[in-house]
Amino acid sequence: EKRHVWESSVYDAMQKEAFYFVGHRICIREATDSFGALVWPGALALCHYLENNQQQVNLMDKAVLEIGAGTGLLSVVVSLLAWVTATDLPDILPNLSFNLIRNTQGRSRHTPQVKALTWGRHHPRDFPQSTRRYDYVLAADVVYPHGDLDGLLDTMCHFCPPGGDTTLLWANKRFQSDMRFTERFQRTFHATLLAEFPQQEVRIYKATAKE
Repeated sequence: EKRHVWESSVYDAMQKEAFYFVGHRICIREATDSFGALVWPGALALCHYLENNQQQVNLMDKAVLEIGAGTGLLSVVVSLLAWVTATDLPDILPNLSFNLIRNTQGRSRHTPQVKALTWGRHHPRDFPQSTRRYDYVLAADVVYPHGDLDGLLDTMCHFCPPGGDTTLLWANKRFQSDMRFTERFQRTFHATLLAEFPQQEVRIYKATAKE
């Protein structure tokens, strides 16, 4: 079967995968003991979409926040154009930082930042709206069977407040468990389906907060 350029091309016992985006080879270190240390289909699909739709989603020199950055693949790709802050749980940050540093030094327009973020907690203190505004918030494969979907939606709302001009891009592989979250998401945000990847069962939404 013919491989797409944005799909994994290398996998070995060292748990590393190589990807090709925006003219660069990106090598990602993974770990099998954590959901946050694996590359998931939504991240790949969103990387592919952003690479091929730069007129529709212009990230050049924009301020971008990724929530649930995991291995950092999406943040690496975006940092080649934009100011990026990659966030995840504290125990994910060492591998996330390793992948970002490894793949962006000498390449990225702006040095990416890495910060701890627990969904639904400490947002006003650690990410005050008065001092930090993002043009885009990215979320890939953050909705799956876990117990903190309320906190996830609260986090999305914090960074994409009503009356602001922050755009949320959410990509996710479809699970039965995400249907309830999607309904709540669509009640909270003005959401548009940007793209769909049927083979990977991934949808990408563009959203802004409702008043």
